[in-house]
Amino acid sequence: MLPRLAVFAAGLILSGSLQAAEGGAILQAGNDLSDKASLQRGAKLFMGYCSGCHSLKYLRYSRMAEDLGLSEEDVMANLNFTGAAVGEQIQVAMPDEAATKWFGKAPPDLSLIARVRGPDWIYTYLKSFYLDETRPVGWNNTLFPNASMPNPLWELQGLQHAEYGPPDPATKDKTVAALKLATPGAESPVEFDRSVRDITNFLEYASEPAALKRQSMGVWVLLFLAFFTFLAFLLKKEFWKDVH
Repeated sequence: MLPRLAVFAAGLILSGSLQAAEGGAILQAGNDLSDKASLQRGAKLFMGYCSGCHSLKYLRYSRMAEDLGLSEEDVMANLNFTGAAVGEQIQVAMPDEAATKWFGKAPPDLSLIARVRGPDWIYTYLKSFYLDETRPVGWNNTLFPNASMPNPLWELQGLQHAEYGPPDPATKDKTVAALKLATPGAESPVEFDRSVRDITNFLEYASEPAALKRQSMGVWVLLFLAFFTFLAFLLKKEFWKDVH
């Protein structure tokens, strides 16, 4: 698992610099934090394809297990690649010193990426990679042009190529009109859409784990308010019955 993750490290590490201009239409992720199966799949995908370079330092393995309905044994056996204790935060498998030596800086933590960028941005970004031989990493992205990051999910998605439109009148640069899947990946387009949505769902959860509990508590709060309103109505009738 780790050697495969290291292939993507050069681009992943620099994705936090955000020096390129963004473009392209934002797609709707349509993710659902109440879908626990999606969160579980997203956790597996993130830990398998992203955790070698990106940490979630505000989330602990034990909290993830509790919130996602997983046993601590399952989390430690299948989602922990660093040997950390169950109560520790999710750190990267790649040491910071090695990352700095190889790529110039450590990869960014993604704990709050969904709060900073929004889930729709993450979903669109992960679907917008295409092959670009003019780039050092061999990849480009329509949402985040010239980002120094290869496609971490290319094995699942396959290889996309750009179909270019007329050059930009101001810069004379080529513009991407559409993306075409030239070489299929391990998943069909429908399956890949679900995988990206699952990762997006998990990252939104990781940015605010308390949101799951807040949603579940909200139902009980509404039920309490409804019951309290009913009692207040009965009390009002009792107070006013002699007035009429």
